[in-house]
Amino acid sequence: MAYPTVSAPYGLIPINLVGGQVFAGATRQIPIAANSATAIFFGDVVELNNNGTLSKETGTAVATPVGVFLGCTYTDATYGQTFRQYYPGNVNVDDIYAYVQDNPTTLFKVAVCTAGGTTINAVSRAAVGENTALVQNAGSTVTGNSKVAVSVTTATDSTLPVRIIDVVHETANSLGSYTEVIVKWNAGMHQYDNPTGV
Repeated sequence: MAYPTVSAPYGLIPINLVGGQVFAGATRQIPIAANSATAIFFGDVVELNNNGTLSKETGTAVATPVGVFLGCTYTDATYGQTFRQYYPGNVNVDDIYAYVQDNPTTLFKVAVCTAGGTTINAVSRAAVGENTALVQNAGSTVTGNSKVAVSVTTATDSTLPVRIIDVVHETANSLGSYTEVIVKWNAGMHQYDNPTGV
């Protein structure tokens, strides 16, 4: 069976840990402040605020992630305890908890896009070992999924938030370029690795 066509970005999807360790689906529950306005989608990059709550990380060339959002739960006035693929924003209750993949050594599969949009692009194998920026896009309220990607432009700039550590071989096109890559947080970018705290 052929690998599915990558037609749009879908956020960062955890696949395993550095060194080939298995990602067993472990997450940490981190609260979202009551009535927080910004929606957060499955696969979005998130950050800790200095009050211990979670919000969407909106940085591109510079970011301070704590991890990736993988859904949430809260008490809905009509349905009781509710589990959602995404946080819709403006939920005015005090028990909103996000499920976050917060391990600093996680590897993620992610689509490659043209900076500033959702147009799928591709990188050559030479991009492995280089750094790149995040491409921030609004997620889908239909699927609940993120549309964050990484930029097709790579560099050795150490301030960029992610490092490309491999390509997804099944996405090779006729030019020998790849529309999906495997990334990790670049050195010192993850909030848990910051010695001065949040």
